[in-house]
Amino acid sequence: MSAPLRIAIDVMSGDRGPDVCVPAALAAAREFPDVKLVLVGRDDALDRALAAGQPANVERLAATEVVEMHDHPREALRRKKDSSMRRAIDLVRQGEARACVSAGNTGALMATAHFVLKMLPGVERPAIVSLIPSRGGHTCMLDLGANAACTPQQLCQFALMGAVIAADLPGAPARPRVGLLNIGEEDIKGNETVQAAHALMGTLDLDYVGFVEGHDIFSDKVDVVVTDGFTGNVALKTMEGVARLIGEAMREEFTASTVRKLGALAARPTLKALRARMDPRRYNGATMVGLNGIVIKSHGSADEFGFQRAVEVAILEARHDVTARIARRFQNGT
Repeated sequence: MSAPLRIAIDVMSGDRGPDVCVPAALAAAREFPDVKLVLVGRDDALDRALAAGQPANVERLAATEVVEMHDHPREALRRKKDSSMRRAIDLVRQGEARACVSAGNTGALMATAHFVLKMLPGVERPAIVSLIPSRGGHTCMLDLGANAACTPQQLCQFALMGAVIAADLPGAPARPRVGLLNIGEEDIKGNETVQAAHALMGTLDLDYVGFVEGHDIFSDKVDVVVTDGFTGNVALKTMEGVARLIGEAMREEFTASTVRKLGALAARPTLKALRARMDPRRYNGATMVGLNGIVIKSHGSADEFGFQRAVEVAILEARHDVTARIARRFQNGT
């Protein structure tokens, strides 16, 4: 009988730490009884969070330090070697866990994971990849903030890794359609970097559809959108801002008068379905792809539902052995 899948969880991370991470992990443990979850954190915090008991598939591992959201990545890496973040990543390196999840400081998590796990052969830089809701269900987008500037070769590496991630998603084609984000679809558009990447991607074993624009992220014409981390992060934060604006505007309009409140009541089923479909918490859990191990970054402000979703992403990627599949993709040539 094979050993159960083990996932390490940095429960001290994020804006609310164990108050959110532990209940979310316990919910995930109940949903996936065949998976072992290792909660990594300070003993006193774990004692309080687990006072009511813990499922049989939940373990704990003590750490004496915590990487704070304001900590500089270099200092976190050098001075906090017994942090919950570092110990969770160490479990992955040691083969004691197949993936780890943290809602902590993105820079510190990236720096620590890069230092501890190293890169897969053939991959120069890690990238942050996540799902974006779209007409077709979702679009896989990277890089979302790990690399402010990228070479054409690195963008091509992101495309190959994104295609592996996207192929595992429900309803995705075996050969996901890959697009390169640009200021226009015409071949003459864009700077030297995207022009060079465009030429290279056309030679890869990919279903490359060419340049795509910002609005195509939400369409059903592409499964993977590739860009540098600067542009990707700006695009992601813009999407989050627009989503909040629409939500606030709808709430204001539906409560502006008695008649509109009645209209909101009649439209409640539709609004509830729309809210569930567009709920950003459903898409929480970004993969730091390209590392020699699975590291999932949760949004720092995620609630229990959102953090549980990040744990589920870690379980999904571990079950699909994403790291090994990306490694094979690069070993077999591009």
